[in-house]
Amino acid sequence: MSDMRLIVAGAGGRMGRALIRAIAETKGAVLAGALEAPGSDLLGQDAGQIAGLLANGVKLSADLRPMAEQANGILDFTVPAATIANAAIAAERGLVHVIGTTGLSASDEAVIKSAAERAVIVKSGNMSLGVNLLAALVKQVARALDENFDIEIVEMHHRSKIDAPSGTALMLGEAAASGRGISLKDHSARGRDGITGARKSGDIGFVSMRGGAVVGDHSVIFAGPSERLTLSHHAEDRTLFTHGALKAALWAHGKKPGFYTMADVLGLSD
Repeated sequence: MSDMRLIVAGAGGRMGRALIRAIAETKGAVLAGALEAPGSDLLGQDAGQIAGLLANGVKLSADLRPMAEQANGILDFTVPAATIANAAIAAERGLVHVIGTTGLSASDEAVIKSAAERAVIVKSGNMSLGVNLLAALVKQVARALDENFDIEIVEMHHRSKIDAPSGTALMLGEAAASGRGISLKDHSARGRDGITGARKSGDIGFVSMRGGAVVGDHSVIFAGPSERLTLSHHAEDRTLFTHGALKAALWAHGKKPGFYTMADVLGLSD
């Protein structure tokens, strides 16, 4: 199979620049386009140079359609509105769409699932091997422990992150809920302040912290009557997400249209 030609959405952001560098280092992957938001000061600049590499001749553009004609896939770590717009074009062109965007609404998720009828979509709140292994463990532990063990998910990210809880925290919450055989939507406790009353049995709690330059820390706490079990993951470098995204894209190249997750990519699906 020939090299996979990839577009990086949000190319001027931290993740976008990291993805451009990762593509340059990855055998079998080639940068085919660099997408940025309309009005960005970076439009027209060379993608290689903004990522700290030598110029590669790929200019940042706000128009996905022309670059989609020459690409096989798109790596999308942007914002919900941009991801939904990208999903429509990716489905139209039959591109592999790797989605790491967080903060998506239920209606956004429905649009993405619909787009997967025509395109290969790999979506995950976190692309790292470690986090996806953690999610698998969380599901197993939640299944093994009864409601005498309360579940709390604690996450911390850098000061610039705009959504909370993080996509990874919600992914871990879904894993815990699945293990318990319950709906996270009906058993999610977020933001305690003031006189809240006693903790409701069966709830899955979330605590979000923001500060500094933290890449991503996540812990799932199972607190029982006389013991406490904590499962944790600490991301120390953003490259772990970029390598996961590229692994997902290369895995998806040539697959049939459908909705996949990193658990599928890593062979962790039930």
